[in-house]
Amino acid sequence: MSRRPLAALALVALATVGLAACSSGGGDAASDGGGDFVTEGKLTIGTGEPAYYPWVIDDAPESGEGFEAAVAYAVADELGFAKEDVEWVRTTFDQAIAPGPKDFDFNLQQFSITPERAEAVDFSSPYYETTQVVITVEGSPAADAASIADLKPLLIGAQTGTTSLDAVEEVIAPDQGAQVFNTNDDAKLALQSGTVDAIVVDLPTAFYLTGVELDGGLIVGQLPATSGGDEFGLVLAKDSPLTERVTAAVDALREDGTLDALAAEWLGGDDTAPVLK
Repeated sequence: MSRRPLAALALVALATVGLAACSSGGGDAASDGGGDFVTEGKLTIGTGEPAYYPWVIDDAPESGEGFEAAVAYAVADELGFAKEDVEWVRTTFDQAIAPGPKDFDFNLQQFSITPERAEAVDFSSPYYETTQVVITVEGSPAADAASIADLKPLLIGAQTGTTSLDAVEEVIAPDQGAQVFNTNDDAKLALQSGTVDAIVVDLPTAFYLTGVELDGGLIVGQLPATSGGDEFGLVLAKDSPLTERVTAAVDALREDGTLDALAAEWLGGDDTAPVLK
């Protein structure tokens, strides 16, 4: 992609006469080391095609609506970019984590940080750790559950050997014990057939199962005090000169409470996955 030298010179000239404005989050970070970016004076962010609710609303990341769209603009602000200086590109999941040059400065589409992937790309520090979520289907006894106490008399299942099963046993502690399945597919089929009243999966799986695979799928809510899930990081090209700066931006957003606030707004509301008590 071209460097747009005329645009860069124009930005420098505007800054010299005091007309260029920097956003409050990152000072003049965007102008410092501009050659580190795919396009000088711009921040190029990648996401999926399509990008799904609630990570991005209506497949329109430029709106800033949805958890990952909002996180992207918050990071941009920390790096010193105004919203109008953010450009979006689309990639598949596999393209983003494959070795080689990238047409984005960073990409986010629920990439779990793993050692294997880190051999091919860089990751920022995590911007989200997945929680455990209770899902069910319309007509199930769990459909009207509003608390952990409401779930205790029901048949609740999860895949063996997972943090989801740990959450069933330790947080819900069903009266009849946890119903254990070899795979999530087996648990899903048991839920659809009515063999169990609800199952527990991680949050991204919950959104996918209830939105795509289950007939009448419903999210009951997130389980509190559950950890040990996957950590999502922003993906950058391997050995990117931006990795430390992007990580510092994510760390700042975590420390000042922005990431928690965005997660509560977009992932934990009454119309998404409320936290059960």
